[in-house]
Amino acid sequence: MADLQSLALALAAFETLRTPGKITNSLRVEGRQGLKRQWDLLDDVVKDKIREKIFSLAQQDISVTIFGDEDFPKSLIDRGRPAAPILFYQGDPQLFEEPGIGMCGSRAATELGLKAARACGEEVSARGLVVISGYAKGVDTETHLAALQTGGCTVIVLAEGFDHFRIKKVFADDFDRRRALVVSQFPPSQPWGAYNAMARNKVIFGLGRALVVIEAGERGGTLAAGQGALKIGRPVFVLEFGEGTPPGNRILLNQGGRSARSRTELGLAIDFALARHPDVQAELPI
Repeated sequence: MADLQSLALALAAFETLRTPGKITNSLRVEGRQGLKRQWDLLDDVVKDKIREKIFSLAQQDISVTIFGDEDFPKSLIDRGRPAAPILFYQGDPQLFEEPGIGMCGSRAATELGLKAARACGEEVSARGLVVISGYAKGVDTETHLAALQTGGCTVIVLAEGFDHFRIKKVFADDFDRRRALVVSQFPPSQPWGAYNAMARNKVIFGLGRALVVIEAGERGGTLAAGQGALKIGRPVFVLEFGEGTPPGNRILLNQGGRSARSRTELGLAIDFALARHPDVQAELPI
């Protein structure tokens, strides 16, 4: 059951403080008490509007966790700051803490990239690990479906607010709320945006114990995700397709990404990484 007070504080924070940076600073200084003050600053008209939204979210079984809460994912905190200070979610929150692997790639993936994405999702799922990815067509969709269709679990990280979330037709036969967690770091009414997608990627590689890069261009969100993961010390496994290796993959390989040339190599690399360093760090034998 959704915590109505937490939903109220989260919505008040977005109404008054607005930006994740300001919300984070408030929480670091005052904790929830700071958000309670923000609620008190609102006039009655806005409070009534927020109350309506709270009950709408609760009816959809959408809950929230806030930086500083006991259940806020610790893996999202780097040097005292969260990748996102507020996470709305729908589904099983235990998946926040289950070991998982982030996956990213192009919305306009090649046929080879889509095939590789599915193979990678199957390898991760076969090891009892959670697949963590976005909700775009292409690579994201293939990795989630690979998990769901093989009996695994998946975390869908949105680049928009929950008002815009719908279960896509391609998921209709496989979506299982008992094995899926949908997450948004944005206020419910926030539409999709390129900047949102870049920010969302920090949650994907933050929640995962490692990141798999399927296809990355020489610029854009997938490349930035790989670089961001490397910066905070996550192992980054980069697919290598020989002469057909995408330019962004080559960049990441040169910057410290670890090559994976087949699903078998990827699986062994993940096994080795999590066995040697069950939190995040890894040295791979490939």
